[in-house]
Amino acid sequence: MILIAYDGSDDAKAAIAATGTLFPGEQINVLNVWHRFIDTMARVGGGMGVIVDYDEIDKDTEKAAGDKAEEGAALAREAGLDASARVAMVETTVADAILNQAEVLTAGAVVCGSRGLTGLKSLMMGSVSHALLQHAQLPVVVVPSAAMAKARVEHRESLR
Repeated sequence: MILIAYDGSDDAKAAIAATGTLFPGEQINVLNVWHRFIDTMARVGGGMGVIVDYDEIDKDTEKAAGDKAEEGAALAREAGLDASARVAMVETTVADAILNQAEVLTAGAVVCGSRGLTGLKSLMMGSVSHALLQHAQLPVVVVPSAAMAKARVEHRESLR
């Protein structure tokens, strides 16, 4: 079983396509993770002067994550994979949520996209793919989108 981390980005879509090529016939779980509203507010330092129904927001957020996971599973099925959608709530980090689900599912590998953040953006925002590579107990396949792959080739060629 292969776990694909899916957020709807072009890189995540490329990860699904690559999984179809690299792992034909494998059972796939497409995972989208979500954050509780209170955790998001704590992270961004938002203080609101209005009463907020956290439970309702979390319910809607979890449903949106399920919809996004199902979108990814549908793409995986179009790529010829036996795919199911799955969601998980982030307790600590996105990478930990992905790795925890991989462990629960006894996945043989995790596949994810690569946003290609560099420099200050990478330091400030972190990198889920990098964290997966650093902390995984199983193989991790990181797949760039076609546009990202092209930009990386052009960058290397510019250095020659």
